[in-house]
Amino acid sequence: MKRIYILVFALALVFGMSFNAQAKKRYVFGGGPAGGTFQIVANAIQVFGPIKNNPNFSIKAQSSGGSTENLRTVNAGRCAFGTVYAGEVYLGRNGKLTGDPNTYENVLTVGYLYGAPAQLVIRKGSGIKSAKDLAGKKVGVGNAGSGAFANCERFFTHLGIWDKIERNAMGYNDAAQAFGNEQLDAFWLLTAYPSGAVIMAAQTNDIDLVDVGADAENSGYFQAYPYFGKLTIPAGTYRGVDHDTPSFFDSALLVANADVPAEDVYQLLKAVWSEAGLKHMVEQKKTFKAMSVADGLKGVNPEATPLHPGAVKFWKEMGVLK
Repeated sequence: MKRIYILVFALALVFGMSFNAQAKKRYVFGGGPAGGTFQIVANAIQVFGPIKNNPNFSIKAQSSGGSTENLRTVNAGRCAFGTVYAGEVYLGRNGKLTGDPNTYENVLTVGYLYGAPAQLVIRKGSGIKSAKDLAGKKVGVGNAGSGAFANCERFFTHLGIWDKIERNAMGYNDAAQAFGNEQLDAFWLLTAYPSGAVIMAAQTNDIDLVDVGADAENSGYFQAYPYFGKLTIPAGTYRGVDHDTPSFFDSALLVANADVPAEDVYQLLKAVWSEAGLKHMVEQKKTFKAMSVADGLKGVNPEATPLHPGAVKFWKEMGVLK
């Protein structure tokens, strides 16, 4: 009889543990391509202690093509969380993505991460002063399905050169390597600086950056796409680039699928935007110095890109949202 009790107790313990393991949800977080900041966001949140040890859910970082792919996978529920540029969230919600009339209304904003500026890398002395000078050149335009690719297509189409360049769709690191092997005349990025891929390119080439800020200003780009902001990449950010380079940026947002429970989104925000969480993010990449409670909804218009209910709860609690 004693053995039976022991056996029953052991089985109950095993099944209880199994039940608890099954009860813990695993959310997929859409990251990005190698060499990009999006993947670092996903990895950093996945390994942060309070997230790993949360009793209700865990995060699984998953690489992706980038912003546009994340928009689609989060909308479809294949990813619960992801990083998507504000422009893609807005355009997708309103059925205005290039070549894609679908609407993506299940993607809700959670918080602001950082500003991602356009960077157009060329060889010093190439004679390329403007993006318009790329006509007939071989250009790395970003990963297919990425926000970099979508924004390159949008910007170059606006300038009238998209169909005049030899386009090479590839990730940042691959583009830097191809550039180093002189297989590309230039490559485009939309990511935080300093970019590891540009640093890589500068190790084997004398590089320069194109003043895309002037191209945008002179062509009316800011009027056509008002969600872009203006910034300057400081001199000395990359080896050999000894001048300030005006550019424009989109905001990288943390987003969630509308069906993720509000409490889980709230708990993730509470962990990541804690003092320890923000310190952890900066330790992964200095870019995340842009993250703060005060700027948690920087540039976010809830009417244009609605907030997840869990985010509403958190940012109201923090006094950021009235």
